[in-house]
Amino acid sequence: MPLATSHREAIISGCPLFMGLDARGAAAIAAVAVEVEFPPDRAIAREGEIGSGMFIIVDGHVRVVREGKVVTHLGPGQFFGELSVLDGAPRNASVWADVQTTCLAVATWDAEQVMRDEPGVALSLLRVLAGRLREAVADHRY
Repeated sequence: MPLATSHREAIISGCPLFMGLDARGAAAIAAVAVEVEFPPDRAIAREGEIGSGMFIIVDGHVRVVREGKVVTHLGPGQFFGELSVLDGAPRNASVWADVQTTCLAVATWDAEQVMRDEPGVALSLLRVLAGRLREAVADHRY
């Protein structure tokens, strides 16, 4: 059964990618997000391929694999695929469903339109990416 609009907005608002986003921004993302289900061991995103969207996990768990090695596991409320949406470059990892997994998927073209219409969405993405960049730089200091 499809998620109610209020539940979709709550999932988006609770996702670390969109922390601090106002209700209008969450509603804009919810309006373009599509529920997608993946069976166990199904590839959701493939390393090296151009991505066409980003995902927020609603239910289930996935594994993130880079160069054949599992680098992390993600579960409900977590997200992936946002980098390809922003820069159009190939995916830097593959993502596989560990179990039956439901995601909210946002197509690149829809995400771009929402960011144009709702700058708060773009600001949320930038804050998360800036935090990741700081972590990556800190991890590589000598």
